[in-house]
Amino acid sequence: MQTTIKTAISFSGTGLHSGRPATVTIRPAGVHHGIWFSRSDVDVGDRLIPARWDAVNRSPLCTKLENATGLQVSTVEHLMAALAGCGIHNALIEIDGPEVPILDGSAAPFVRGIMQRGVRMLAAPVRAFEVLKTVTVTDGEASATISPADTLKIDFVIDFADAAIGHQEKSLVMNNGSFARELCDSRTFCRQADVDAMQANGLALGGNAGENAVVFDGDQVLSPGGLRHSDEPVRHKMLDALGDLALAGAPLIGHYTGVRAGHSLTNTLLRALFTTPGAVRMVQCDAQMASRLPGFGLEWDEIPAVA
Repeated sequence: MQTTIKTAISFSGTGLHSGRPATVTIRPAGVHHGIWFSRSDVDVGDRLIPARWDAVNRSPLCTKLENATGLQVSTVEHLMAALAGCGIHNALIEIDGPEVPILDGSAAPFVRGIMQRGVRMLAAPVRAFEVLKTVTVTDGEASATISPADTLKIDFVIDFADAAIGHQEKSLVMNNGSFARELCDSRTFCRQADVDAMQANGLALGGNAGENAVVFDGDQVLSPGGLRHSDEPVRHKMLDALGDLALAGAPLIGHYTGVRAGHSLTNTLLRALFTTPGAVRMVQCDAQMASRLPGFGLEWDEIPAVA
């Protein structure tokens, strides 16, 4: 069945790139509503922004959504991953500014908050997008592929010159609580040289290596406390991928493989998937199919206690 959150919950913090304070509130919504953002700080015009692949204003550093009037909300990927990973299909997300707060740099605070409120079943079957054909997009050495599967599976490979990151790869099926258990507490990461460059250009103004990001410099992890997982970077890339794939507009049933892929390339993949004839279809899930969707079977004890 379709789901929503039982009662509203708010999260407050700072935008990673803007450095501005922000509060986001997840509210329950009815069947077939989907996920929408609403800019509560805007008094006139269309305040609603769809959480959908064709509303993405592509950016290499985060996922930014924009409605037909140009109103935007950015850095939505961790919140979208949390909603998908908790199996939430319908919600209205109110936000009082242009950027979702980064919190601790992972999706764990969102996951714990959602699960504290609880998931409410709605009186309609869940619908999902089933991948029927393999679609691949590339950008230099980076690639992203989606192919047919009976559940959502994510494979990811990264390669960085920094010895503290290096080559990492991981594969996970996204049901039975695996997102919360394996990925949700993995934080956004970057190299110190990238931080310096971004801040010089007015970005990453809310970034803090001790609070909301893992910073690497060569063979060193600069963030106090070190890593939450030895392969935290590739886990975070998988977290981002789930959040970006959640912009399909409904749960996605397919096998995603990312090699050095980022937000923009994953969105390019969704655009290719939905514009390739016969590559995807919407299906109404029976109980067996629904049991293979992200979020199904999630238990409170599986959520990491870092948030």
